[in-house]
Amino acid sequence: MNLFRPQRYADGDRLDVRGCAVRLKVDGRARRISLRVDRAKSEVVALAPSPRRLSEAVAFAHEKADWIAGQLAALPNRQVIAPGGILRLLGKPYRLEVGPGRPKMTEDALIAPDDSAWGLRILRLAKREALTRLTERTAHHAAALGRPMPSVAIADPKARWGSCRPARPGHPAAIRYSWRLVLAPFEVADYVVAHECAHLIEANHGPRFWALCEKLSGDPAPHRRWLRAHAAELHAISA
Repeated sequence: MNLFRPQRYADGDRLDVRGCAVRLKVDGRARRISLRVDRAKSEVVALAPSPRRLSEAVAFAHEKADWIAGQLAALPNRQVIAPGGILRLLGKPYRLEVGPGRPKMTEDALIAPDDSAWGLRILRLAKREALTRLTERTAHHAAALGRPMPSVAIADPKARWGSCRPARPGHPAAIRYSWRLVLAPFEVADYVVAHECAHLIEANHGPRFWALCEKLSGDPAPHRRWLRAHAAELHAISA
């Protein structure tokens, strides 16, 4: 029996680094060992380019224990929605209510039956509104650029607000957004839509790309600052 055999780690393993949650992740696109904060799960992710380097990621996480503790301490507490509360969608406040029948969205309220799935149903209403409104703004900006309407979908990514796959032979363009954009002010969400639509023409982030963004939605700087400042709050909202 070899008492000195090094510990083996696997993708998805969780560590306790001085009382802080750290999850190991293998990312074949990564070029080096790194750490990132998963705001939605209130944990830090230690990335490694391959399973063989997970032990290096573990060692790096322990070296950066103070940084990890500081990052997690700065995250806002999870904001669990509850009846009687308010949820802002594109800047407009909606009351969160309990009511009979199917979940519904009215002019000023989100309503779902009183059961254990109430919160999930309320968030589904918010996601449905996100898809509707983001699709509308995508159509608006694509038309302004003289581009065909791309397909639109929503998801819940942890590190980006949107992504664009430009059209290529046999494949129409496709844009995917974080549904949490609907929790931001209208102007901020609209900037992200304009940003992704600009990628229908410019795949990079060069001067021509930023000129298109400004043409569609004005100066990007205040909207980018808002997202950096409030990202953790948006990711903290849950059922």
